[in-house]
This record gives sequence, C-alpha cells and structure tokens, in this order.
Amino acid sequence: VRNSQGAGSKVRGLRKTETMDVFNTKNLAMQAQKKLLGKMASKSMVNIFIDDTSSEVLDELYYATKEYTRNKKEAQKVIKNLIKVVVKLGVLYRNNQFNADELMLVDKFRKKVHQLAMTAVSFHQIDFTFDRRVLANILNDCRELLHQAIKRHLTSKSHGRIDHIFNHFANCEFLATLYGPTEPYRAHLQKLCEGVNKMLEDGNI
Repeated sequence: VRNSQGAGSKVRGLRKTETMDVFNTKNLAMQAQKKLLGKMASKSMVNIFIDDTSSEVLDELYYATKEYTRNKKEAQKVIKNLIKVVVKLGVLYRNNQFNADELMLVDKFRKKVHQLAMTAVSFHQIDFTFDRRVLANILNDCRELLHQAIKRHLTSKSHGRIDHIFNHFANCEFLATLYGPTEPYRAHLQKLCEGVNKMLEDGNI
C-alpha cells in the first residue's frame, strides 16, 4: 500500500527545492541558437526547436539526473549537451544541409525517437512492463543513427557530446532508478511522461 501522504510531502519539499534551482532549459536553447545563428536568433525561432512542453520534459530530465548523479554541474552538462545537439540538428535540417542518404538516416532517427517516446510512456502507464534493456537498446540505436546522420557536418566535440548524453540516459541503473517506486523519481517520471505524451499527441516527437 502506497503512503500517499508521505509521497506528497516529499514531492512538496522537492518542488520547493527545485524553485531555487535557476537552471533554465529555454534560456539555454536561446543561448545555443544565438551561438549558431548570431544575434538575429529570436525567442520565436528557439520555439522551433524547444517549445514549452519539450522544455518541461528537459527540466524533469535535469532534475532526475541531478538527483541520480548527486552532481548539479554534471546534470547541467548532460542537458546543455542535449540542447546543443537538438538545436544543431534542427538548424542543419531546416537549412537543407543533409544529402539524400543523410535524410534517410535522419528519418530513421526520428522514427526511433518516436518509438522511444511510445515505449517510455507505455512502461510508465502499464504496471510490470518496464524493461531497462529494451529502453537502453532503443537509446543506443538512436545514438548510432545520430552519429551517422551528422558525421559530415559536426566536429568530434559534437560527437563527444552525443556519447556523453547517451552514456547517461542509456545507463541501465539510471533507467531502473527512474522507473523505480521511490520519490522523487516517481514524481519526475510522472511529469516527464505527461510531457512526452503531449508531444506525441501534438505530433512533435
């Protein structure tokens, strides 16, 4: 039997702590895009890549990562790298920089991300279905497709960022903890899956 009162008090305490954390994914997206596009990058242009819902998803990934690693700087680095890769991929795509073969890889990557989102939400919604190996394998498939798609365009530093992102999120121990029964992970996963589900409904993932 779940102690809802205890869980609630933990969540309330957690939220109070989080309001003190000034890490902001939408601001980071703006910074990343300004570096790529210069001062002409506007807030509306950032919304092309990071909208309110995806920003909330990134926030929950940040909080869960910070809790798991017990390292605020490392959590910030993971999410900053994720934002940089998303923005760079979006800029390349919107500026028609990919050739036909690369577009096929990007399309495969998008389908794989969609599969990842569907699987992540399903594992949360349906009891006793979670399998860390399934999620880890899909995440590593995403990693390989992304490496292949951007090989011609981005530096070894960007490839390193991709590995840094996926080394964390495809870690089976992290996934098991995120999908575990304890707080604050349950609260993070709930909000994370609500956001991902909305992105799926809106056709944004």
